[in-house]
Amino acid sequence: MSLPHAILTALLEKPSSGLELTRRFDKSIGYFWSATHQQIYRELGKLEAEGFIRALPPEQRARGQKKSYEVLPAGRAELARWTAAAQDPKPMRDTMLLRLRAAAVVGTEGVEADLRRHLDLHRRQLAEYEGIQERDFPPGESTPENRLRHLVLRAGIDLETFWTQWLTHALAELAGMRADG
Repeated sequence: MSLPHAILTALLEKPSSGLELTRRFDKSIGYFWSATHQQIYRELGKLEAEGFIRALPPEQRARGQKKSYEVLPAGRAELARWTAAAQDPKPMRDTMLLRLRAAAVVGTEGVEADLRRHLDLHRRQLAEYEGIQERDFPPGESTPENRLRHLVLRAGIDLETFWTQWLTHALAELAGMRADG
């Protein structure tokens, strides 16, 4: 049930239309919680039906005008309830790890190229996160809200750092296996 909470969070940060929300998911929230445009629009309808959000009255009546949404007190209370609730960590599920385990029994053909591709993707993501950190979180400027947002970004940086280091190690292991074999 985290997508509705991601949407409530985004709308509390800034009332938005569905299109604006999907763009924000693509640029920021999507780095740690992804959703398709259809999922977001469907969830907006549910949140509105539950009384958690409402469409803002349009500034001017125009055909095809986008609806903007804001969070109602019930939505804020739901988000606060969810934030305070205990949740167990989810076990990691990564197909690359499963593929390496399978390679132990069927062979490593094709694995090295995909490990290199993954390494490149993680390096690019890490560079993007580091760019966001440099742009949005300059040293010395920190409100409590920004400190928490930066903490979320740091999690992304740390995860991408882990993956780049682990993939580099995995590629070295494969190279060592070839040299030994």
